[in-house]
Amino acid sequence: MAPTQNLRTDSPQDRQRRIVDSLLDAFSDLISANPSAFRRKFRKMAADPFAFYRGSACVFYADVAQQEDRWADERTSRVWIQGDLHAENFGTHMNGDGVLVFDVNDFDEAYVGHFTWDIRRFAASTALLGFRKAFSDSTIEEMIRTYARSYLAQVRRFAETDHDHEFGLTLASTDGLLHDVLQTTRLRTRVDLLDAITEVNDYEREFRDAPGTRRLEPAERTAVEEAFHAYTETIPSGRRTVRDSSFVVKDVVGRTGFGIGSAGLPAYNVLIEGNTQALENDVILSIKQGNVAAPSRVVTDASIRDYFRHSGHRTAVSQRALQAAADPWLGWCELDGVGQVVQELSPYSADIDWDQLTEPDEILPLLESLGQATAKVHCVSDADSEQTLVDFQTEEAIVAAVGDRDEEFVGDLVEFGTSYGELVRDDYRLFVDAFRNGMIPGVGEV
Repeated sequence: MAPTQNLRTDSPQDRQRRIVDSLLDAFSDLISANPSAFRRKFRKMAADPFAFYRGSACVFYADVAQQEDRWADERTSRVWIQGDLHAENFGTHMNGDGVLVFDVNDFDEAYVGHFTWDIRRFAASTALLGFRKAFSDSTIEEMIRTYARSYLAQVRRFAETDHDHEFGLTLASTDGLLHDVLQTTRLRTRVDLLDAITEVNDYEREFRDAPGTRRLEPAERTAVEEAFHAYTETIPSGRRTVRDSSFVVKDVVGRTGFGIGSAGLPAYNVLIEGNTQALENDVILSIKQGNVAAPSRVVTDASIRDYFRHSGHRTAVSQRALQAAADPWLGWCELDGVGQVVQELSPYSADIDWDQLTEPDEILPLLESLGQATAKVHCVSDADSEQTLVDFQTEEAIVAAVGDRDEEFVGDLVEFGTSYGELVRDDYRLFVDAFRNGMIPGVGEV
């Protein structure tokens, strides 16, 4: 049976209703709070099937929760996952050790679940990306196969060594496109970022007034500053690399205008002193409301749910688990009783420009690296990390579950990615039809 065959037994009308219901179940509260933000989100999702897929992780999890997963056992169904792993959720960052790394990014949906959910979601995104570039079916299958084999090979290498935290896609270990991306990112500076969104008035730096930002009334600013000071206590002592005086707040603004994934979530930028009083060392931190992770809607284990205080705490804890050396500013707080995640607004974040990659021979080597990066985040987030939720070696669990069936595992992933990619293309048309005809309530006039 094809991986999506039972999903295709629905009539188009029933499938459309399933899509709408999944979106409403995930976003109804946020839609009510900010209808215009979700109207913009849905218009962005209507651009093409890949954009729809990026914004509809809730639909994906409603689907995979119904699918048989023969690679998931007591341990491999309980692995830290990124939660929304698609081709555009990889990029550069400066890790806590000061090393530029190309890695998985965006941990808003991170949770504990089946390790296959990440790689299945990525496989389907690869199929959609290949279709958008008019690649043949055989080329798309080879793309998924390359990623899957690289993932398994790296997991096996981790199982044979105790040094998985030392692996990384860095300036020292990459070549070609990834090396170029890292080198270009290296040219960026915090001063350039500061000059772009702040200005110096009367010998002090403050945020510029600009589209997407708003000045706060005194009561709101006081509440944000109180939440910020509570956040400083959530940075683990082992990760605290800055002095307490570095957390002096200079300015605060509200922020709007997010991408597809974070529509409607309240957020603030906080400008702080940084390591010295020199103006070029000021730091910008983001405070953003945590969202309910899409995988959490289908994971019923109460011990996982109860491990987290709120969605902001869950995002920060998950990122620390999944990154070997996470942002040293990463933490959480509460604002008006709602969980927030706090992290640096870094100039060292850059993504792959997939539009510039047009040929398979450009993309296949990249997919091999992305398979390694996926294996890295899965395998560092286990018994050797600071968290206590996953208390076994992930790489050993995955190797035991796959056994000597590597090609069978790869074939399953190819079959799922191609068939689910085809389903998403059909879903995209149903979504656009539902949105433009007013079948998604609460978003206002379309």
